[in-house]
Amino acid sequence: MIQGVLFDMDGVLLDSEAFMCEAAIIMFSEKGISVDKKDFEPFVGMGENRYLGGVAEKYGCEFDLETDKARAYEIYAEITKGKLEPLPGVADFIRRCKSRSLKLAVATSADKVKMDINLAALGLPADAFNLTVNGLEVERKKPFPDIYLEAARRLGLKPEECLVVEDALSGIESARAAGCKCLALATSFPTERLTHADWVSGTLADAPDASILW
Repeated sequence: MIQGVLFDMDGVLLDSEAFMCEAAIIMFSEKGISVDKKDFEPFVGMGENRYLGGVAEKYGCEFDLETDKARAYEIYAEITKGKLEPLPGVADFIRRCKSRSLKLAVATSADKVKMDINLAALGLPADAFNLTVNGLEVERKKPFPDIYLEAARRLGLKPEECLVVEDALSGIESARAAGCKCLALATSFPTERLTHADWVSGTLADAPDASILW
């Protein structure tokens, strides 16, 4: 029986992927490397280490993880000012979950600095989530199950008692590997690529009741 909901962040609670991609492109351009947004697609949902590092590997360019990632986050913080907002249905879906006394967590592969920027932009009450887990708190990122296992553990729940809400293919794989059920949102990938999830909807605004009633 469902006891908790574990939310991915980007593409689930808000759509910041395009901004992160823009920040990364600018960061690489400052290093004299011209990259395209399609270069980042294989690394969506895997955290910024892989998101940036994977593209750096593709182009064989010099890449300092901490310095270059910090620069990308600086750019991200600047270009997102006043532009981030919740995706449709977020607040209502959280209310639906809380009405059933479900425990809620954010489990994102993003670093804490990006998570804090994004969560602040949502404008949700401080107690909207019981806890958060960011990419710096687990060694293995998605598609490994670690972040969802850790979020369930901190909530005091078994993975099989949790619903994961995801948008990325790597995130769905992570949820399944953890033993959780998964609701996939077609915000980053087309519906036909999300078939490994238990439920699929466009956004949380049209999430099926069955996803939180099992």
